[in-house]
Amino acid sequence: MTRVVLTVAGLTLREAARRRVLLALAVLTLVLIAVSGWGFSRFAAGTGGTLTSGEARLTASILLNLVMFGYSLIAALGTAFLAGPTLAGETESGIALAVLARPIRRSAFLLGKWLGLVTFGAGFVVLAGLAQIVVVRLTVDYWPPSPVTALGLLAAQTTVLLTLAVLLSTVISPMASGVVAVGLFCTTWVAGVVGGIGAALGNDAVARVGAVSRVLLPTDGLWRGAMHAFQDPSALLQFGGADGEAFPFLSVAPLTWAYLGWAVVWVAMVWGLAAVSFVRRDL
Repeated sequence: MTRVVLTVAGLTLREAARRRVLLALAVLTLVLIAVSGWGFSRFAAGTGGTLTSGEARLTASILLNLVMFGYSLIAALGTAFLAGPTLAGETESGIALAVLARPIRRSAFLLGKWLGLVTFGAGFVVLAGLAQIVVVRLTVDYWPPSPVTALGLLAAQTTVLLTLAVLLSTVISPMASGVVAVGLFCTTWVAGVVGGIGAALGNDAVARVGAVSRVLLPTDGLWRGAMHAFQDPSALLQFGGADGEAFPFLSVAPLTWAYLGWAVVWVAMVWGLAAVSFVRRDL
């Protein structure tokens, strides 16, 4: 079974590399790196001696979080719209039926597809994020406190969204699965911002909106953990501690191990649902 999973994963990676989605991701990434690099260089040249070193680090870390959100959105769009055609498209075209006619378990086939997609998506966001961190270092001399943790959490966020997209692709059309996955991703982020505003204002009912959304879909929770790892440690002091929750590109606390554990359990449960749906589907 392991050999089958790895073979399918390798074929999925090869197929993903040939799709136009990869070209689109590469173009969008290069454009964002170029624009952000120019912007950071202008920021460094324009502020000169007007900002203290602490203020410069604070501004750079907030801008880095903003740019990294752009990468997470690009990864969400690319991987969600890649997962649908890769699985549902093969099912509709009959390719999956031809492969599964051999003594290959559907769950192994699905696991291989998922592993290949996760490797592709996580690899993209880590490489793109690392390139952006280097650009920020070269332009404004800022290096985030925990880049490995931050990039790992971005990869985990991509894994969560891909797992959701794989589940959706087993029940609806390829295009619809991508639209729904990205829509839920954006909705959860907005709910997180609303919840942060509620927490800053002391409104527990509104604050629960963000807390519940992060449990139902862990993408925003993982993103907030990544932001905390990217930002300067003095950022929250500048914004009044917990009141920083009202600002969408600041995170007041690192992720707990309990939440990371929940994210792992969530991925396992959703993948299990996808496997059950795929096994029972008529090909």
